Amino acid sequence: MKVLVLGASGFIGLPAAQALVRAGHVVYGLTRSAAKAKELAAEEIIPIVGEVSDPSAWVQHTTHLDVVIEAVGGMEIKSLSAVLLSAISSAAKAHRPVGSPKLTYIYTSGTWVHGDHRTEVVTDTTPLTRCAELVSWRPDREQRVLNDPVLNGIVIRPALLYGRSGSLFTPLFAGAAQGKVSWPGRPGGRYALIHTDDLADLFLKASEKAQIVGGKVFDAANDFTESVDGILAKVVEVSGAKGPYQYTEPSNLYEVALQSTTLLRPYLARSLLGWQPKKTGLVDGLATYYAAFQAAQ
Repeated sequence: MKVLVLGASGFIGLPAAQALVRAGHVVYGLTRSAAKAKELAAEEIIPIVGEVSDPSAWVQHTTHLDVVIEAVGGMEIKSLSAVLLSAISSAAKAHRPVGSPKLTYIYTSGTWVHGDHRTEVVTDTTPLTRCAELVSWRPDREQRVLNDPVLNGIVIRPALLYGRSGSLFTPLFAGAAQGKVSWPGRPGGRYALIHTDDLADLFLKASEKAQIVGGKVFDAANDFTESVDGILAKVVEVSGAKGPYQYTEPSNLYEVALQSTTLLRPYLARSLLGWQPKKTGLVDGLATYYAAFQAAQ
């Protein structure tokens, strides 16, 4: 299988590309710099140097592929994701040989589309009625991917990421390293979480079974949610920061989304793909995860 990962040097894209390489697939990674290209090549990922915002420079590579994984982040992701979907769909329509299976396009969304659910359990197939304002555009984008007439669309929604160099919790760990643990929100919240390695395994499994699970949405989360209070208390303990931890008032839409509680119990990836998270939860493994963050600084 030949796969192109857009965002291949990022926190989501790199582990996904590495997992695909370990499974024996030919993996291409789009990167904007020669230095990053060298790092990808060292991981046996074939680098394609180009700006993700300029598909005309690299989109021709997609016509001979089996899968494209869109794992791009950044401030311009709303407009950029629309450009990428349109460019790849158009290229596949114009240049993919007649009779070929549809090119699989895996779009990375996120579980904030579920919004704040403090009393109801939600799943992959729960209607989206409380989407966080920050990502209010994403449900429409998901549907465009799933209903594209040319592509075999799949959506993966990662829960809040942890592990390795820190991911979403980097600001929390950085503050703890300076002796202060504070976090936007209010007491009593719970987080749906996923380790970056387990998420990478889901990208692998979805890619390998793409031709039979096209049109599906997979929420990627551990089997259990974790107490935000418990996470913050553990950070104080592990880091040696001065307690107690403190909550702060959200100052922007990102922090408003961050205080959301989502009681998420996904099932589709487990039942259709045989996927199962294996990494230790955030609180139980926090000493290791905090040490990994420190080593990466």
